[in-house]
Amino acid sequence: MSHPTFPGTDRTFLPVNLGGNPFGWTADAEASFAVLDAFLAAGGSFVDTADMYSAWAEGHEGGESERIIGRWMAERGNRDEVLVATKVGKKPGRQGLARDTVMTALDESLDRLETDHVDLYYAHTDDDSVDIADQVATFDEVVRSGRARTIGLSNYAPDRLRAFLETAAEQGASVPTAIQPRYSLVSRADYERDLAPLVAEFGLAVFSYPALASGFLTGKYRTEEDFAGNARGGAARRYADAGGLAVVDVLVEVAQRHDVQPATVALGWVLAKGVTAPIASASRPEQLEPLLAATSLQLTEADVRELDEASSSF
Repeated sequence: MSHPTFPGTDRTFLPVNLGGNPFGWTADAEASFAVLDAFLAAGGSFVDTADMYSAWAEGHEGGESERIIGRWMAERGNRDEVLVATKVGKKPGRQGLARDTVMTALDESLDRLETDHVDLYYAHTDDDSVDIADQVATFDEVVRSGRARTIGLSNYAPDRLRAFLETAAEQGASVPTAIQPRYSLVSRADYERDLAPLVAEFGLAVFSYPALASGFLTGKYRTEEDFAGNARGGAARRYADAGGLAVVDVLVEVAQRHDVQPATVALGWVLAKGVTAPIASASRPEQLEPLLAATSLQLTEADVRELDEASSSF
């Protein structure tokens, strides 16, 4: 599989975007460093985080993931080898996209990441209390200041996404180069119907999440007992309740034909659909192998068709 070019640069990268949400949550600093070291050693370079990771965990306030990634880069001295994306808009105390909120949050993210810039800065979610023109001006200021190389949008409705893209172009401002949509075998319809046409029209890079559906598409959830006692079990259960186990059955069959793990096929399917690099996370280094294997997997047309049919209701 060819390596895509990172938005706004001529730099190529391995098409797996390592998700940083476990860092400081299901992976402590030592485990997180081990995952990051292994990812870089295997040829990976693109790491995704957000200022609110992992505010959902008891006793956490957000910023835990950024802080670990920043310490890792500082201790390893490898900032120039790593592409870093983070997001703004959902951290408690820094919610929304008002200009002052974004600027303060960005400075705090850079401090935690121990760097003077991020390679990609996302609006984590739209803020309909802020006019699109004002959002465009704010994110243009972010890029012009040099604190972000390029910008992206996550969780925007199609009409607001189009408005941002068109307004930025009309004003000669920094135009988003990437989106981060929800897209996987068990979350297809919204992206394929509403966002894929915009991706094609505007030439956007796509970094989809959660590519493994909170671990559901790894194949480890097959019975009721599998959900119990797992930190992500609650999130994964909703896919089973919606009929997703039938998708997993086909996923496992395809994986067996290729002698790979189901997670490899799940990511391979997303890549076959034209996603630039799916976001997938790991709490332990040994979890990386099936994620990275997706970049060399060659699914057949029949494989893709089977997976399409099994997941058509999603």
